[in-house]
Amino acid sequence: MLQSANDLKGFDIIGVDSKIGNIEEFYFDDQDLVVRYVVANTGNWLTGKQNLISPVFVTHLDRDKREIRLSLTKDQVEKCPGVDKHKPVSRQMEKIVSDYYGSRYYWDERPNLSPGQLAHANATSAMVRSAIEPGTSAALEPNVHLRSMQEISRYAITATDGDLGQVEDFFLEMDDWSIRYIGVDTGNWLPGKHVLISSMSLGQFNWSERTITVDLTRSQIETSPDYDKVTEVSREYQTRLHKHYGLQTITEAAH
Repeated sequence: MLQSANDLKGFDIIGVDSKIGNIEEFYFDDQDLVVRYVVANTGNWLTGKQNLISPVFVTHLDRDKREIRLSLTKDQVEKCPGVDKHKPVSRQMEKIVSDYYGSRYYWDERPNLSPGQLAHANATSAMVRSAIEPGTSAALEPNVHLRSMQEISRYAITATDGDLGQVEDFFLEMDDWSIRYIGVDTGNWLPGKHVLISSMSLGQFNWSERTITVDLTRSQIETSPDYDKVTEVSREYQTRLHKHYGLQTITEAAH
């Protein structure tokens, strides 16, 4: 099931005993392009901190009710070590949160990645493991691969032959919380046009310049199938999109 990240914001977060809060935003891993944490806005009962909830604890998503359900209680979330809103999330902080919930370290388990994720994965497993060794200064450094979707929103998108527009949304495969597409507003170049770009076409992320390059030309973008922001992204539309860009179809990518 494909879901817009923008639409997910504001969904109620329901624990096994009561409502916990609302979805505020997401943190994703820029190596594998997978959402690692849902950031919970807990309102008045927790302030000054942001609570990171791993998608592994999400048991159900209800689009009609605009809510996600967790296998956690409100008390568990309340007592979880909070992350300072004004500081980058360190690998050590992730380890503390994982240890609190008794969950596995995702960075030690490379999942079966989709073709798009494989394109961005690299050989950093040893470096990541050493970063969490007790007593090392690296353990306290920010996780440079953990990115805020809110921060990436409005990054400029650049094709092989010129500017395209800006990031406006992310589309998640809810089975594994991977980023399948980036929604792009083509702005002044093609006013009124909104396009989806597959994660398989993403190139370099330039964090200092706030840009993302894609391995596509402007002509390919201009002639891509129209994307209606109001309508659900269907499997048929995804198939047409992949064929247009010469990418594997959704069915092929699954094998």
